[in-house]
Amino acid sequence: MRKTRFLRTFAASAAALSLAACSGGAGTGETTAAPETTTAAPATEEAKTEAPTAEAETTEAEAGPVVYDAKGSGYGGELNLKVTIEGNVITELELGDHHETNVVMDRAFPIIRERILEANSPVVDSVSAATFSSYAVKAAVADAMTQAGLEVESITMATAGPEKEAKTLDDVTADIVVVGGGPSGLAAAITAKQLKEDANIILIEKMDILSGNGKFDMNFYDLINSEAQKAAGNEKWTVNQVENFIEAKSTAGDTMERVEVWAEQENVLDAWLRDMGVELNDNYGAMNHMAEKDQYAGEVIQAGMEQCAAELGIDIRTGTKGVDLIMENGRCVGVNVENNNNESYAIKAQNTIIATGGFCSSKELLAEYAPGYEVLNTSNQMGTTGDFVKVFEDNGFKMEQMDNVRVFPNIIVPRRDLTGGADLSLLVNKEGQRFISESAGGLNLGTAIQAQTDGAVFSITDQTGYDSFYRIRKHVGLGYYSQGETLAELAKALGIDPAGLEQTVADFNAAASAGEEDELLEAAASRPLDAEGPYYGVRIEAANHMTKGGVSCNEKAQVLYEDGTPVDGLYASGEVTWQSGGYSQSVCFGRVAGEQAAETLK
Repeated sequence: MRKTRFLRTFAASAAALSLAACSGGAGTGETTAAPETTTAAPATEEAKTEAPTAEAETTEAEAGPVVYDAKGSGYGGELNLKVTIEGNVITELELGDHHETNVVMDRAFPIIRERILEANSPVVDSVSAATFSSYAVKAAVADAMTQAGLEVESITMATAGPEKEAKTLDDVTADIVVVGGGPSGLAAAITAKQLKEDANIILIEKMDILSGNGKFDMNFYDLINSEAQKAAGNEKWTVNQVENFIEAKSTAGDTMERVEVWAEQENVLDAWLRDMGVELNDNYGAMNHMAEKDQYAGEVIQAGMEQCAAELGIDIRTGTKGVDLIMENGRCVGVNVENNNNESYAIKAQNTIIATGGFCSSKELLAEYAPGYEVLNTSNQMGTTGDFVKVFEDNGFKMEQMDNVRVFPNIIVPRRDLTGGADLSLLVNKEGQRFISESAGGLNLGTAIQAQTDGAVFSITDQTGYDSFYRIRKHVGLGYYSQGETLAELAKALGIDPAGLEQTVADFNAAASAGEEDELLEAAASRPLDAEGPYYGVRIEAANHMTKGGVSCNEKAQVLYEDGTPVDGLYASGEVTWQSGGYSQSVCFGRVAGEQAAETLK
């Protein structure tokens, strides 16, 4: 069993691929979704150029490479890049200090580096799911070329490589094809390959980087029988844990057959992850897990699964989108795909697994299936566009719970990181007034926030709240929150009316101290806000986090027709299906799909 901490291993591998790409990186940002929001960086800003600042000056007569210090503006701010140019040729890119999200940049930089070196130009396609980070790197290369006296076109967010001629390629064959490289798809491909070592398994992912939204998640929840739970003496989930899990989830909405399989999978999931070197060592109550007390679960799990998939020799094709199922006489025999090279082809397979995620990023599908939710932004990654929703419907497959959307109450504006979780926080508007219960959620919370002045709402907590939850401590440390030793000082930093905030807190504290019913909470406030600072605050909004509905599957992860009969050769798992849970359930039924697909191979 490998004991490597997988986030560090993954980052080291990425750095090796990019020739010390992260050697000077200071990027420790965390976000819940790939940073693809138009509010985070100027969408049409041209690459800025400065006077030459090469580390070593040269003349045209001199030979040899010159290293230029260059800068670009990314999702998190300034990005520094060392660009080596020899004559008219870009020979190396080395990433320096930056403030991009590491779980994105570790995956994206080797790709954008390779594209630029191959083209000898920053005029290349951005890495999908890392658009702002790609823009920063391309702009920095343009900066270096300008310093070197080379001609280069202005770089904008829309800059792309030359259009590629459309081509139709020959069909490809596989034993199993997995569509989607997020948590569920990776789990499916790995499990199938572990069961059938000689199986030809192809995994396609439409984004240029893997792991979907899972790589951003703090919490891996619903896990039972874990080593961390055993160490913590968490007996409810380590003794009779399967029975307890089934009882806890019996009313969640899944069929009892699926709940029973789910429980059995959760019971062995920690051991399966540890076998690939992934350790979740912090059990913070019930079934919640982080990698460590100061390390998110998702970044470790996803890096571990990506490395395991590579070591198993799974054929992974990023930048490749599934566009339609290939159905013959009621049986699924593969999928038609298109890739970033504008090439189309068919992957014919004995079994097909769909794990493409939900449709949080499609305003059109939200408006059609969950009217009202389309007005909210999303905390999910940009690939959640419901690509197979219409394909499923056109083939007469059963769809369930399509209007069921989970709204996360607090994401940071404009970064979109999930935040909150303090034992006490107050939601106030620019006038410093509370306007809704802090326990409110769903669409009502989202629209109430939008109705405030400038749509601006702030989450306020104190030192006790800061101490109560790691996510807030992390975000404060990263500089996402404003701080103040007094409420007035915090209000000034956030652009809130100081007098209004002070009066709101005074009224709240009076009710809390007296144990009286709070006007908005409609229950006794848990405690007053600390009488003394420091205080912490950040602008937030509520956002669509997951679409819960999708195609219906049985306990074997088989896709079902409208009449409840299974579709031969077709499986689905994760957010593309109807499931009551989330991250770990997606991994569990990815494993089920992989097991079933492998065991039914002819």
